[in-house]
Amino acid sequence: MLFNSLQFLLFFPIVTILYFLLPHKLRWLHLLVASCIFYMAFVPVYILILFFTIVIDYIAGIKIELATGKKRKLFLIVSLLANIGVLAVFKYYNFFTGNLNLALSASGSGFHLPLLSILLPIGLSFHTFQAMSYTIEVYRSHQKAERHFGIYALYVMFYPQLVAGPIERPQNLLHQFHELHQFNMDNCKEGLKQMLWGFFKKIVIADRLAMVVKVTYSHSELQTGPALAIGTIFFAFQIYCDFSGYSDIAIGAARVMGFDLMKNFNRPYFARSISEFWTRWHISLSTWFKDYLYIPLGGNRVSTQRMYLNLAIVFVVSGLWHGANWTFITWGALHAFYLIFGLATKPARVKLLSAIGIAEHSRVFAILSVFSTFCLATYAWIFFRAADLHDAWYISTHLFTGWGQVCSLHGLKPLITAVGGSDTIIGAFNLTLGCALILFLELAQRKAAHVPVLDLFRNSNRLIRWGFYYLLIISILLIGVYDNQEFIYFQF
Repeated sequence: MLFNSLQFLLFFPIVTILYFLLPHKLRWLHLLVASCIFYMAFVPVYILILFFTIVIDYIAGIKIELATGKKRKLFLIVSLLANIGVLAVFKYYNFFTGNLNLALSASGSGFHLPLLSILLPIGLSFHTFQAMSYTIEVYRSHQKAERHFGIYALYVMFYPQLVAGPIERPQNLLHQFHELHQFNMDNCKEGLKQMLWGFFKKIVIADRLAMVVKVTYSHSELQTGPALAIGTIFFAFQIYCDFSGYSDIAIGAARVMGFDLMKNFNRPYFARSISEFWTRWHISLSTWFKDYLYIPLGGNRVSTQRMYLNLAIVFVVSGLWHGANWTFITWGALHAFYLIFGLATKPARVKLLSAIGIAEHSRVFAILSVFSTFCLATYAWIFFRAADLHDAWYISTHLFTGWGQVCSLHGLKPLITAVGGSDTIIGAFNLTLGCALILFLELAQRKAAHVPVLDLFRNSNRLIRWGFYYLLIISILLIGVYDNQEFIYFQF
């Protein structure tokens, strides 16, 4: 079920009201049934995959806790293999088999492995990683094994964050399903405001930008350099508003019922380095890889060369986690290169800037750092969005061609008119204004101790505060895009 659908507009209030009307001992069952309905709205049969991994991990968690010695690790391995095996079959089998078949054809072999005609279950990587974190934490003795099967199933299937996160840890979420949550007006208001901001980012900003981005990347060979550059910048904002919008809706929906989910984004386009970017972007995933892959590999407690290798492994695997395509692997490898190059050259870069009068802690240095980090991240998004490496290479090598036409806007008309109608300038202005609004409000967050965006108006005049809320609602109703467009991260 899509958050941006009429079904969810009915589903959310009904589920929430019933949650508070039911006695505490039945609430877990209510939420579990609601989560099953939510997930089955996509492809009903795929709930069996969830049920399979839930049963395996539930039993494995108890066995790990009760076992000693090597048996504990054995039960953990069984759990991890079950989860990774599901991913391997549904997400990666055709990718690796297809590449192997290409290699066999190139070698002259007539042997080919069959491909599977299956759809990728929605959000498979998300709930798989959440399930894996449970058994790992039980193995590390950081979490008691959950004895209540229904509560554990709800931990994996909790509908707000089931298909696109945040990827929660058992220490944060499991105990909340046992606690009694009374209706709290403050939680309700704060949750609804965060949902409102998420809907605005998704329906008004992301989905309208998507129209431009689709034109750019579907017919990249017909675009000039300025059109490719603008389309790529717009994708940077589209994916941010799309994904962080989902997180806002998920966190807000859970907050209304009294549940606290972890923060998943923290103004990533204000990061001053790629390393800092990854502490602000998709925080639940980046911390997952840090805790369960980077640190076990040795982290930064090893030689410099080994640390660089660890970073490369983590980001290539992260790229593969996002999708079974060479474009995602290249995207991950590119971020690994950014990080390694940045760490290796930082002393020289600081020294060079200091030599021309730009101190490391000056405002000019901060502005340059934010701008360069945004440019690097945006360039990498080309490989994330492109259909294949051929398209990605074409776009990345033609960004700086055809800029002589920009003065007449001739090179931009095919792109902007896809959204702005016949008036190119108004179309460009509306889209740019939306991106600027996001940046302006997030810049204001920095000066307000990182409070949620709509809390910036908490102490404002009532007319200003409610005027802004109504402006968001009116914008959603009047200029929102209603074509049941899925969230980008649903494909992962």
